[in-house]
Amino acid sequence: MESFVIIGFAAAILIGISLGLIGGGGSILTVPVLVYILGVNPVLATAYSLFVVGSTSLVGAATYMKKGLVNYKTALVFAIPSFIAVFLTRKFLVPALPDPLFSIGEAMITKNIGIMVFFALIMLAASYSMITAKKCEGCDEDAPVSFNFPMIALEGSVVGVITGIVGAGGGFLIIPALVLLAKLPMKMAVGTSLLIIAAKSLIGFLGDLSTQTIDWQMLLIFTSLSIVGIFIGSALSKKINEKILKTGFGWFVLLMGIYIITKELLAV
Repeated sequence: MESFVIIGFAAAILIGISLGLIGGGGSILTVPVLVYILGVNPVLATAYSLFVVGSTSLVGAATYMKKGLVNYKTALVFAIPSFIAVFLTRKFLVPALPDPLFSIGEAMITKNIGIMVFFALIMLAASYSMITAKKCEGCDEDAPVSFNFPMIALEGSVVGVITGIVGAGGGFLIIPALVLLAKLPMKMAVGTSLLIIAAKSLIGFLGDLSTQTIDWQMLLIFTSLSIVGIFIGSALSKKINEKILKTGFGWFVLLMGIYIITKELLAV
């Protein structure tokens, strides 16, 4: 058991490194590490993930803020409906989910299995986004920001619900929305995304404080190691080709998503 704890905490550093390297993706690994390596209950793991992702993203966002690469107006338009959605999801929707969720013949789909399978489906979507991502040839770094307010707000609400259910930051959904709907340059979209992820993840975590028993010692150690990792990743990012890294990471997330779906459904 002790060896699993060491592996789990080592993985926390890798989660931070991936966030530092590609500005996202690390959050998609947090729940599987907590569940399969550290043995945390899936519902509680999604709560822990919100805190880890929120705290680590906040550190990352601070570096972009210092460089002036955060658009606060866009963040506000996107974040307000996202904040409301993620808080309400953690406070009311997740605790209200029945257990078991449903049955197929004699097979019972429990709440924990349902959350992990839904999480794996989000991983598959994230991996597709990373594997197929292409450089935006028509993007002008100096183009004026143009808002599509209703669509930005709607996207914020959708991402908030997904974040609330699976405990992932949703950067793979936020960044395309900011680039396509708000016409933000890529670097500013990453910085703005990190700020949004940090705020909504930590607000979502507040919704768990009254419904979950938190092991603060374990959570703070895990988070601290992840923050150390983001500094390592940021330093390494200057030496590694981002496109190759993101594609390779996408394939890794794809395989992990398939593994989780297979493992959970075979346990039914």
